[in-house]
Amino acid sequence: MAISADDSGPVRIVTAVLRDGDRVLLCRRNAGRRWCPDVWDLPGGHVEEGEDPKESLVRELREELGITAPEPSGPPVHEIRTATFDMQIWLVDRWAGTPVNAAPDEHDAVAWFGTADLDGLRLAHEPYLSMLTAVLVT
Repeated sequence: MAISADDSGPVRIVTAVLRDGDRVLLCRRNAGRRWCPDVWDLPGGHVEEGEDPKESLVRELREELGITAPEPSGPPVHEIRTATFDMQIWLVDRWAGTPVNAAPDEHDAVAWFGTADLDGLRLAHEPYLSMLTAVLVT
């Protein structure tokens, strides 16, 4: 599903693949969400005006999952670009706190998944499956 952008160009989005050993954390978007309802997605969100994408990722993880993660030190592991949004995806495998659903207005569940669990999920974006599988085998 497309995300509408105004005249300022594509919406800038940052997300994280939270990896804990052989599993990744995904968030199920509420069925009432305007974009990508009722699918499993990566935690993250919009980059605010004047905000650095890495700072935005740290803020979004705190707001959505109640965790404190360091700013990513390297480049994104994946990027998805469309006419309406640019998404940067970072691998995060260190954080403080236990991830919880701190944004129930956005997600109705958060859960950990291993490689075998990913095939049957409705994922927000088609490239997620191969990207998540690759992250779990490295």
